[in-house]
Amino acid sequence: MNERTLDDATSVRNGEELNQILLSTYLKSQLPDFEGITQISQFPGGFSNLTYLIKTSGRDFVLRRPPVGAAIKSAHDMSREFKVLSLLRPSYPKVPEPVIFCEDESVIGSPFYLMERVKGIILRGKEAPSFKITEEKMREVSIALIDNLAALHALDLESTRLISLGKPDGYVQRQVEGWIGRYEKAQTDSIQELSDIADWLRSHLPKTQQAAFLHNDYKFDNVLLNPEDLSEIVSVLDWEMSTVGDPLMDLGAALAYWCQENDGDFLKSFNITWLKGNLSRHEVIERYRDVSGRDLSDIVFYYVFGLYKNIVIMQQIYARWKTGLTKDPRFGALIFGVKELSKMAKNTINTGKI
Repeated sequence: MNERTLDDATSVRNGEELNQILLSTYLKSQLPDFEGITQISQFPGGFSNLTYLIKTSGRDFVLRRPPVGAAIKSAHDMSREFKVLSLLRPSYPKVPEPVIFCEDESVIGSPFYLMERVKGIILRGKEAPSFKITEEKMREVSIALIDNLAALHALDLESTRLISLGKPDGYVQRQVEGWIGRYEKAQTDSIQELSDIADWLRSHLPKTQQAAFLHNDYKFDNVLLNPEDLSEIVSVLDWEMSTVGDPLMDLGAALAYWCQENDGDFLKSFNITWLKGNLSRHEVIERYRDVSGRDLSDIVFYYVFGLYKNIVIMQQIYARWKTGLTKDPRFGALIFGVKELSKMAKNTINTGKI
């Protein structure tokens, strides 16, 4: 296994530095046997909250904080992330152990929380040629990913108190209306397929499933695997969008990222699920159904909605580029992704095939 696939931190980006002296002083006052920070580095992945590796003379920690200048009380609520880990950990050990939450902004300029550092491998698409994973092992890994999602959805919401983290009643309809509204605000081009998809989603709302706890961004990029046995998931990361709702919304989102060998190059950039040995989307559906026992008769709706969410996210970024709010030329090409996924979603509606 190429060492570059290990989830390693690198140097801290300019403008995102932490005050090591103030942070070390605070941690000494809160943690017994804390002897001081030896190094601070930053994990390069992700586009939302900032994640740092805090090395000490004893154990290592991971620190999460909002982006510099972010509206902390809305989309970057560190106290909620900490609560999610704290409630999950006793019943679902595949999350890092939460250590401490700090709301005192004088320490590093924002609220933050500390959790244990879990070492593992993240399988990212851009490094796929270096993996050298056998087809048999790749199949085991993809099966483990789906089994773990079903296990998450099987958690008891009441005994874990996870029910306090969401409002499951009307969840699907709220999501559909919310994402349609986001697209309308970011729309730049007239794409008939997207109007048709929005109308179809509104008119095909499924029966409500028994509520479950959702990760809401479940894919290979967000799981750490055991370097000695890649079929073992040691930790699931990035719980910032987690909530309580229809579990098939989680499955649909995962399927929307689950590209296959016969998909186009653009779709393959989303994930590594196109590598030989992986389950097909149809096999993912069958595996989840067999393990969870849930009714998947409306899975086409959930898959189409997952694609629609990805379309809207790309459109939002593209709109920022088109209006001059960002200059990165890569964002200008996202309109082609919007159109490609729109055709894919419309084809699924027309054929019923995923």
